[in-house]
Amino acid sequence: MNGLFLDAVDDLAAVFHRVVRPTDPPMDVVERGAIAPEELAAMTAGYDFIFDDHTQLPTRAMKACKSLKHVIFLGTGARSYMNPEELADIGITVHIIKGYGDTAVAEHTIALMWAAARGLARMDGGMRAGHWIRAEGMELTGKTLGLLGFGGIAAEVARIAAGSGMRVLAWNRSPKTAQGVTFVDLDTLLAESQVLSVHLLLNDETRGFLSADRIAKLRPGTVLVNTARGAIVDEAAMIAALRSGHLRHAALDVFNTEPLPAGHELTTLENVTLSAHSAFRTPEASENLLRMALDIACGL
Repeated sequence: MNGLFLDAVDDLAAVFHRVVRPTDPPMDVVERGAIAPEELAAMTAGYDFIFDDHTQLPTRAMKACKSLKHVIFLGTGARSYMNPEELADIGITVHIIKGYGDTAVAEHTIALMWAAARGLARMDGGMRAGHWIRAEGMELTGKTLGLLGFGGIAAEVARIAAGSGMRVLAWNRSPKTAQGVTFVDLDTLLAESQVLSVHLLLNDETRGFLSADRIAKLRPGTVLVNTARGAIVDEAAMIAALRSGHLRHAALDVFNTEPLPAGHELTTLENVTLSAHSAFRTPEASENLLRMALDIACGL
């Protein structure tokens, strides 16, 4: 098997070279940003599999990649970049990687929650612009954190939040139990959460899941945190709720369009804290990710 790392940016090439072993399948590494669809056929010619970090792989373009049999997507959100079922129909299997960065994403989720509760981004931006803005914060000790979806990341968030003195509720599409977490129905989660953190995978059932109707069911003054996928939340409804004050704050690491376009409406709102889809970016998580990807390649 012969492989290609399609888009090794953000230090991923260096991480790859740290974790690769002599017994791994031979791979070439391309250190550049996202590849245009019209380039894919020529770039992947002669390769059996590719690593994909952030390149869109539309089915129409992938049909021309005649030698390619496997896509190893570096993460869990492959559906944001490709249609796995359509690729399977043309003989290309999509592999995803779970659990590599649960702690990293959970810690970032907690960081966003605290930053949102205390208005850190607004004060920081104001001071950099020469203004002395003193924002009134929200104490999180004793408050209720609701977890929308409960996988490995949410379990880590629950552990950290419970240790901070928060009450932790969760809703999951399939029954689960966890120490220190009370599982409730969806309406109860929405009604009682003072911070709502999104932890659903993106698929056809969860796209737009946090709709205008569900946002309206949140208690006034809720803080919304999303480190999952932007498309799970109705962006227009979220923005309307932020403008009206129904949502106190949104802390977001993921967006419908990435990179977030300059001048996007979310960048104009003071009650929004933004990070650049970086929750999973730690050396530890990146090494786990690429080693797990190479292990998948070894098994092809």
